[in-house]
Amino acid sequence: MRIRGLRTPATAFLAAGLLISGCSGGGSTADVSMAALPRATPAELSSYYGQKLNWRECGVPGFECSTMKAPLDYAKPDGKDIKLAVSRKKATGPGKRLGSLLVNPGGPGGSAIGYLQTYAALGYPEKVRAQYDMAAVDPRGVARSEPVTCLDGKQMDAYTQTDTTPDDQRETTALSNSFKKFAAGCEKHSGEVLPHVSTVEAARDMDILRAALGDEKLTYVGASYGTFLGATYAGLYPDRVGRLVLDGAMDPSLPARRMNRDQTQGFETAFQSFAKDCVGRAECPLGTESEADAGKRLKSLFDDLDRTPIPAGDSDGRKLGEALATTGVIAAMYDEAAWPQLRTALTAAIKDKDGAGLLALSDSYYERDGDGTYANLMFANAAVNCLDLPPAFADAAEVKKSLPSFEKASPVFGEGLAWASLNCAYWPVKATGESHRIEADGAAPIVVVGTTRDPATPYRWAESLADQLSSGKLLTYEGDGHTAYGRGSKCVDSAINTYLLDGKAPDDGKRCSQG
Repeated sequence: MRIRGLRTPATAFLAAGLLISGCSGGGSTADVSMAALPRATPAELSSYYGQKLNWRECGVPGFECSTMKAPLDYAKPDGKDIKLAVSRKKATGPGKRLGSLLVNPGGPGGSAIGYLQTYAALGYPEKVRAQYDMAAVDPRGVARSEPVTCLDGKQMDAYTQTDTTPDDQRETTALSNSFKKFAAGCEKHSGEVLPHVSTVEAARDMDILRAALGDEKLTYVGASYGTFLGATYAGLYPDRVGRLVLDGAMDPSLPARRMNRDQTQGFETAFQSFAKDCVGRAECPLGTESEADAGKRLKSLFDDLDRTPIPAGDSDGRKLGEALATTGVIAAMYDEAAWPQLRTALTAAIKDKDGAGLLALSDSYYERDGDGTYANLMFANAAVNCLDLPPAFADAAEVKKSLPSFEKASPVFGEGLAWASLNCAYWPVKATGESHRIEADGAAPIVVVGTTRDPATPYRWAESLADQLSSGKLLTYEGDGHTAYGRGSKCVDSAINTYLLDGKAPDDGKRCSQG
């Protein structure tokens, strides 16, 4: 399983932010800070910055769509273009129009246009939608923007069922081979775009879009990985920062192995919160004794499924094994609204040997449709992560050495998430990025939001990012789930709405709770 970070509508529990891939070695934070680009637009990019978007209806009432051009390779702006899909919904009024508000739900690999059209431009507060044109661009390699493609549906089914807790050399080799096959498929089908889907390039694309939309400064709400994208924009263009909300923040200063271990601990924290709620209920499928016992029972279920997968009522013949079951449980950690569904699914798996419920949760996480096709999310996720940072582990031997630290971080998920971190070791394109601090000196106030029991982006990452940013303002949500805006806290929503509408950032260190 490969962890992602994706902000989804409040009515869905699906996940927020694929992160596992990361930077080589160690646990210390980076000392180097991202350098800003020159303020003046380079002459060789003037045609991109001067382009006019041809807006048209796109089959979704109230929305317009267009295609934007950017250099495939910013080092060779006279070379090939990449075409990026853009959508917007104009401000509804009344009130003064404040410009465009770009949104990104995370991933990497989440469709910003999908998020805009199904949630943000419909579900954000009415006053925000009244005064902003709600807008989004699918980042390069994602969804409608020349999407990365790697495996077909049957191949992905095999990939997602690969045992990620190998018991012997044969299973270790099989896991390594699955990562190699995935990487080879990406190179075969998307070799031209793979070297050019980094977060830095996506941030530069957003600045071209800012200009094309006619905005002097960027106003932006990014969640999960979208916070890394937004922070990267701020680091490159601090003078063009308008009102930036970074919700469910990543810490760009961390090497990947540390990042992956932190995230493993984040899922353990989230599971303990779920377990505490579960054991207080008579019908809890993990028992009613303690959170520790609940963890042992879940681990026992995973071990049983590793030995003997169970039927899941799947028309394609898939059974529920340990890998898919783990994915299903992790999917439900992103939003406490999914906990009842998880309890039902665990009850069916444990008592009735019926894996359908956990398989459904896993499929929702992987964005697998009923016809067996997969969205581009997991392909783009790996492509961006493996380009942004060198691999967390060079080979299986390094993973084995790190297993004790991952299992300490999470007795339930640690082993599987450690092995999942091997995925970028076989990537066909060398990483172009490294871990770094982002200070964005001279930027206007930037609101960084952290949730205390966030599984995918641990709270300390928000603390770190807010501390790095010269103008960072930390807003804390004391609660469960991934991200905070629009998830039930009037305190959080009010603070962010005031910032977006009036430009007044919350006091640094402000804390909010549910309700």
